[in-house]
Amino acid sequence: MTEERRTPEGLRYGWTTGACATAATTAAYTALLTGEFPDPVTITLPKGQTPAFALAVEDLDPGSAMAGVVKDAGDDPDVTHGALIRSTVRHGPPGSGVTFVAGPGVGTVTKAGLPLAVGEPAINPVPRTLMRDHVAVVAALHGGTGDVVVEISVDRGEELARKTWNPRLGILGGLSILGTTGVVVPYSCSAWIDSIRRGIDVARAAGYQHVAGCTGSTSERTVMDLYGLPEDALLDMGDFAGAVLKYLRRHPVPKLTIAGGFAKLSKLADGHLDLHSARSQVNLAALARTAVEAGGDSELAERILGANTALEALTLSQAKGIPLGDAVAEGAKRTALEVLRGAEVAVDVVAIDRAGTIVGRTH
Repeated sequence: MTEERRTPEGLRYGWTTGACATAATTAAYTALLTGEFPDPVTITLPKGQTPAFALAVEDLDPGSAMAGVVKDAGDDPDVTHGALIRSTVRHGPPGSGVTFVAGPGVGTVTKAGLPLAVGEPAINPVPRTLMRDHVAVVAALHGGTGDVVVEISVDRGEELARKTWNPRLGILGGLSILGTTGVVVPYSCSAWIDSIRRGIDVARAAGYQHVAGCTGSTSERTVMDLYGLPEDALLDMGDFAGAVLKYLRRHPVPKLTIAGGFAKLSKLADGHLDLHSARSQVNLAALARTAVEAGGDSELAERILGANTALEALTLSQAKGIPLGDAVAEGAKRTALEVLRGAEVAVDVVAIDRAGTIVGRTH
């Protein structure tokens, strides 16, 4: 690929699965009409960038053409980095336009609430538009009708999809073809946040009255044991508490449980909406104040100020009979309600330790 671009921090940008699928489709349709594959193949992205993609595989038959591009996610830790994305293009019936088909490794939508109808291949709207636009350009250049069937497939896609939200969102059989700009911004976490939003959409479409935003698998198990929630009512929030709360503010569900480790929830109680260790820190001074407000004395406060971790502060408080865990849960709830700004969402908070034991709850 050409046009290597970097962030101000020196990290390489990458290209989305949608951009790769568009490049493969452009090359395949060109070969179907002309007998020759353009390599590299250049496409135009929604914001005007014109990256060129080298073809990893190509195959031309009398009635179809297939081209494949290896996804380069740049310096982003994307599970689809290095995946081979193929497009097979065949002529379609006159007047049919562009029809999309899920090939091996591309999922099919099985639940309502996503931006695609149930039964459709999991090729999102923007990549579809991008591919249609490029099919039209190729047709105009080489005398085609633009009536084609485009089958997108991803080698090992079904295996890779198990590392994503797709099974929980009801996208079965493989990956989604994603992207709104065509560009992957390193460590932007936009795909994770988008998955949170789609998870809320699916839960709302299923009519669920209660969802849970969980920081990890241990808190998910705790919430399932507490409330018996189905898997697709669990939102893999990770560090993105703000993403959950802001989306629910616009698209409310009657009840939200926030569940997570005590340390992360102490950051939420302190007003942080991004709980990642690189972007927010445990505030021991705030924990000391909270312990005093919960009935602790000045000696406990001093010991918390000298603690190494949030869990040590919790242990010190528990030894004195001070319910610091409950107080932190209440503080996290206050922050959540402030972000929700009066949206009709009831909130409760469950704080756990590393073993999954509940160490604090709102009441």
